[in-house]
Amino acid sequence: MLQKIINLTKKLVKCPSISPFDAGCQNILIEILKKLKFHIDLINIKDTNNFWAIHNFKYKNIYNTLVFAGHTDVVPPGNIKKWQFDPFKPIIYKNILYGRGVCDMKGALAAMIFAAKKFILNYPYYHGCLAFVITSDEESNAKNGTIKVIQKLLINKEKIDFCIIGEPTSNKIIGDNIKNGRRGSLNVQLEIIGIQGHVAYHKLAKNPIHMVIPLLNELILKKWSKNNSLFPETSMQITKIKSNIENDNIIPGNIIIYINFRFNNETNHQNILKKLNNIIKKYILNFKIKWELSGNFFLSNQYYKNKKKNLINIVKKSIYSINNFNPTLINNGGTSDGRFIIKTGAQIIELGLNNSTIHKINEHVHVNDLYILYKIYYQIIKNIFLT
Repeated sequence: MLQKIINLTKKLVKCPSISPFDAGCQNILIEILKKLKFHIDLINIKDTNNFWAIHNFKYKNIYNTLVFAGHTDVVPPGNIKKWQFDPFKPIIYKNILYGRGVCDMKGALAAMIFAAKKFILNYPYYHGCLAFVITSDEESNAKNGTIKVIQKLLINKEKIDFCIIGEPTSNKIIGDNIKNGRRGSLNVQLEIIGIQGHVAYHKLAKNPIHMVIPLLNELILKKWSKNNSLFPETSMQITKIKSNIENDNIIPGNIIIYINFRFNNETNHQNILKKLNNIIKKYILNFKIKWELSGNFFLSNQYYKNKKKNLINIVKKSIYSINNFNPTLINNGGTSDGRFIIKTGAQIIELGLNNSTIHKINEHVHVNDLYILYKIYYQIIKNIFLT
């Protein structure tokens, strides 16, 4: 089985599916699922490929439905010359599989597919539905991907009870960390308006770079919210400062500051924007602000009344049966498509491969980790449908 998982992962990595392009990955997955008699619904929008696949279609909305959610797109490889091996020609070296997307998240997709296949072949008459939501724009703007699939499922009144998202959540050992939520993401463009002039006659100009220094210092020192047992504290990061002046003898007339907030359930984007505006007005008279909410925070129901069908308990039990330890539940990291899936009312857990090399040069995974993840996924399926 391990070799089959490795082969599928390699096959997917060979598709240069830089977001939002799928580059043929989903056809590979669909071909496997069709042989297992999944009902496939293609939901392709503009340059984004999506599909909804469901097994035991006749039982939908009658018995429990477990969805595996994931994405076939990857981030760009960066400078290919810095890679030890070609990022789109996967190779195993000393039991390590190298390639763009092996961890985020083509390896997890392969593990999901084979876990579902084994369960269906071993228990063909199970009462329930296995399903997949797969997109190709998770790493880009996420406007035509999972969000659109979920909208269609809600319109069609499709029921989702449980969802496993294959994002790379593990730190050192597969399953040592899982997530049942994510912080929200707020992007802000702040334009500081000064007066352009010659650097030699600075008194005739108004330098927006100088104006903004005390403002930036207060933003950096500001505590935007406290942390709690479920989320880290809200963070603020200045990602870019630019002006449209290239000459080194001109004071710019304006600068634009790009800021990202990752906020938890102790606050919301309206409160952050209010605090931000109040701080800006202390230092700057003339400014413009634009903002975009990439996604709100979400938290899956950790207090589900039926303990036997509480997904957190099921996943913890499954991980323990394979790795003999209990995972940590901590909702750090970036956003995920869980922010769209939560609208279905499903219980959500994110569980995937090691995240230490994702988006980096020489992204890689130990081949045995693929097998461990496959076994955990398989155990989750059994614990949902057979207990």
